[in-house]
This record gives sequence, structure tokens and C-alpha cells, in this order.
Amino acid sequence: MAERAAAGGGKWVDVAPERLPRWLENFATRHGAYTAEGLTLTAADGAVATLHLPPGAGPVTTVDDLIREARTPRRLGLLLARKGAVAVGIADGEELTASKVDTHYVQGRTAAGGWSQQRFARRRDNQAKAAAADGAGIAARILLPEVRSMAALVTGGDRAAIDAILAAPALAAVAALRAGRVLDVPEPRHAVLVSAVAAARAVPILISEPVTPARRP
Repeated sequence: MAERAAAGGGKWVDVAPERLPRWLENFATRHGAYTAEGLTLTAADGAVATLHLPPGAGPVTTVDDLIREARTPRRLGLLLARKGAVAVGIADGEELTASKVDTHYVQGRTAAGGWSQQRFARRRDNQAKAAAADGAGIAARILLPEVRSMAALVTGGDRAAIDAILAAPALAAVAALRAGRVLDVPEPRHAVLVSAVAAARAVPILISEPVTPARRP
């Protein structure tokens, strides 16, 4: 179960759909019995957990409906990009059924100044554009044939690199399915793409822990 800090306080946890009932039991054990208002749980000690739909899941209004919907197999597109590396795949439920991984050299930044730095910046920009074009080509080959059956496109890695790939006009139908969250992944490789399937299926939960009263001196 992955955890990450939430902007504005609290934390996010990603829970596999199959583990969600157990997670709810553990939440009640740690924080006391809870009441549910829609998808927001408020425990006896003041802890609050708000459950969110995974990418591609249909609208629900209760936790029980969310559990059923999250467990329903969905076809997801995956696009991971970072610097010159790209990984694209199709996931049917828990299985990665199609994939392609590629790398394209893009130079790192330099501290040099003057004309040398400008030439370097132009070269690096050209390399980044070439990497984005190659990534768009791979995404088109893997994702476009399945776009009508995809519930969502899940992205991960560097947002700028992802945006550059999805800016290709040919990928407009794919980009329209893009989920809001960008997965935090290392440089895309096949193993990273496989791991991203589980992250894409997970139910994100925002948890606010109870405030501990300050001790009196």
C-alpha cells in the first residue's frame, strides 16, 4: 500500500480494490467506529478518510458501490514518460496485454554560459522534440487501435514530457481520456510499466489524522 503526502496536510494511500474491505476494517480498528457520508468516513477519534474513484471507474455514491466498481475489470491505457524514455501499454484488469518501451537520448542540463550554452540548449531542445515525436508514434501504435475500448488513459513520470507526447494531433482521442493524476514513477522500463498497472487500478484515499490536543504545562 503506497503512501504519499497530500498538499495542504494529511496523506494519500493507494489501496488495491481487492484489499479495500480489509483496509476499512483496519481503519475502524485504528480509529474507532466510523460513519459514512457518501465516500467520506469520519471515525470516532476524528480521523477522516475520503475515498476516490480509480481512473475509468463509473460514478458511485456509497462505499459498497465503490468497492464493486473498483473491482470491475477495465481496459486502461498507460503512458509513462521521463526525459527520453517512454513506456506505453494496455492493461485489461490486472494484466498488461500489450506494451512497448523505448529510449531516446536527451542531454542533461549544463552550467556552461555564453554561446556554448545557447548551442547546447538548442541541441537539447531538438533532442527533446525528437523524443516526444518518437513517443507519440509509439503511443499511436499501441493506444489508438484500442481507444474506443479504453476506460481511461493513466500517465506517469514527467508531466512536461507527457504533455509533449499527447500534444500530437493524432493522439487527440487518446488525450481526451487522460486521468488527472500523474503517477510518480522512475525512468520507464517494462518492469515499471507492469507496476503501474497496480497503481492505476488502486483506490486513492485521502486521510486526515485526528488532531492531538496540546498538553498543558
